[in-house]
Amino acid sequence: MHDLETTLALLANTPAALNALLRDLPDAWTRVNEGEKTWSAFDVVGHLIHCEHDDWMPRVRVILEHGNAVPFPPFDRFGHVKAVEGKSMPELLDELIQLRAENLAELRGLRLTEAVLARRGQHPALGVVTLSELLATWAAHDLNHIHQLSRVMAHQYREAVGPFRQYLGVMRCDAHGA
Repeated sequence: MHDLETTLALLANTPAALNALLRDLPDAWTRVNEGEKTWSAFDVVGHLIHCEHDDWMPRVRVILEHGNAVPFPPFDRFGHVKAVEGKSMPELLDELIQLRAENLAELRGLRLTEAVLARRGQHPALGVVTLSELLATWAAHDLNHIHQLSRVMAHQYREAVGPFRQYLGVMRCDAHGA
C-alpha cells in the first residue's frame, strides 16, 4: 500500500543523500561508467534532473487536468545528455536540490486526498496508471538509481578487492532495470 507521506519523505531526502555521497568526489568516481552505453554517477544525477523537469510533475499535472483522456507526453530517458554538457557535479547537485524542493512544494500544495490519488492517467507504454502508482514509482525510481550509483561506483574496484568480491553483492549485481 502506498503512503504519500512516506513517499514524500524519501523524495525529499534523495538529493541530500546524493549530495553527501557525490559532492567533492574526484571525476574518477563520478564520471566512470561500466562500459559502452552505461551511465556514470554524473549521468544518473543528470537523468534525475531531467526527470524533475519533464517526467514526474508534468505527469501529475496531466492526471489532475485530464485524467486518462490525454496520454502522458513521451519521456526521453536520455534527454539529460545535452543538458549536462559543461556542468560540474556540484552544479548538478545544486540544481537537483533546488528542483526537487520546488516540485515537492508544488506537490504538497495540491493537498492530495485518497480520491485524488486514485485518479487515473494514461502512460504511453503501460496504459492506465493511478496518481498513487506514479508517485510511488517516483520514489522507487530514486532508489533504483541510488542502487545503480552504488553498483557503478563499486564496479571500478571489482579487481582491486580481490577475493573479497565474493562477500560484496554490489560486485555481483548485473543490472538495475531495462
